[in-house]
Amino acid sequence: MGRADGTGRLVSPPDADDSGTGILHVDMDAFYAAVEVLDDPSLRGKPLIIGAPESRSVVSSASYEARRYGVRSAMPVGQALRLCPQAIVVPPHFDRYRAVSAQVMEIFRSITPLVEPLSIDEAFLDVRGARRLWGSPSHIARMIRTRVEDEVGITCSIGVAASKHVAKMASTLSKPDGLLVVAGADTLDFLEPRSVRAMWGVGPKTADALESRGIRTIGDIRRTPLPVLERVVGQASARRISELSRGVDVREVQTERAEKSVGHEETFAEDVADVEILRAELLRLADRVAVRLRRAGWEAAGVAIKVRFADFSTITRSQTLAEPTDVGQRIGEAAREMFAAVDLRAPVRLIGVRAERLQAAGGGALALWDEDEDWRRVEGALDEAVARFGSGALTRAAFLGRDRTARLPAHPRPPEGTD
Repeated sequence: MGRADGTGRLVSPPDADDSGTGILHVDMDAFYAAVEVLDDPSLRGKPLIIGAPESRSVVSSASYEARRYGVRSAMPVGQALRLCPQAIVVPPHFDRYRAVSAQVMEIFRSITPLVEPLSIDEAFLDVRGARRLWGSPSHIARMIRTRVEDEVGITCSIGVAASKHVAKMASTLSKPDGLLVVAGADTLDFLEPRSVRAMWGVGPKTADALESRGIRTIGDIRRTPLPVLERVVGQASARRISELSRGVDVREVQTERAEKSVGHEETFAEDVADVEILRAELLRLADRVAVRLRRAGWEAAGVAIKVRFADFSTITRSQTLAEPTDVGQRIGEAAREMFAAVDLRAPVRLIGVRAERLQAAGGGALALWDEDEDWRRVEGALDEAVARFGSGALTRAAFLGRDRTARLPAHPRPPEGTD
């Protein structure tokens, strides 16, 4: 199968059989790096690492030239540079990535209204109803690839299949800049030799458990009795992967997908043991989460925190809120309350705040009074100021007057899915 560095890719010939298909999975190639090359053509063909230059920060993305040296997303930049010393480190520009993503998604929606974005750089399209207007699924896929390159200036890879699961696997195999079509009748033959690790939704722990029992390919899963699978991975997972191994995937393309959670996390330039610094960071992250909730029209019924220590051990804590909220102060207070119960056995490398169990704002029962009314008014004024003057215009007094230069985050994590 194709690898993350683009070697071993599979692509279909122009006359590939696409009978029985209708689902496309479109994935931008090394999206963040591609946008940086788009804005600075002198970077083309060079190994790029998208991330902060500090060695403790992590790689947001990398060009295929860098990936061939073993550079991967989420790898510390210092390790990436040891693998590829000649790489150029480019700081991420998330606003720019979102703008380019919007251009690409608009192309998709001009072809079919049935578009399900999975992240900033990938989406499913159901083109079964677009045949009369645009042609067969493989023809539509080739048209999309041409339009994305001509109108946006970047490349994408597309899988064409009868289901979402197979389409996503096919796009991965065809990367970069490829198209792989799996006819409906060829689904089982396509799945048979693939590694269990190639299945969408099968993580490393599940794959390890399967392989430890000699179940190494998707064909092996299909031939394994369901009770045996249940003993290995549990009842729900066993039923799901058994169905997928037989090409059964009833999931439809969903044009409206509610976010399950919204979060921000930061890696510090130096490990932090100062509790007050960490408490201030939690509040700052809570404010960022709350801004995103308000912009999207969501409220959170739960809050979670993530703490990673200097030895890379990581803990998470979660809490249900008395009332759903989009107020940063309330989210921050919940985060601080959970943090107070954490055993700080070592300095902290990373800290994060996440809003969970999201629901539409105003969808809960109306209380007799709003305990957050004052903070809601203050944060609403902050939103207006940021909209007029930019994100650096105002900040909490708690964040001023303290020497935090050695403790500021080393790397801003991408707010959405990575490429």
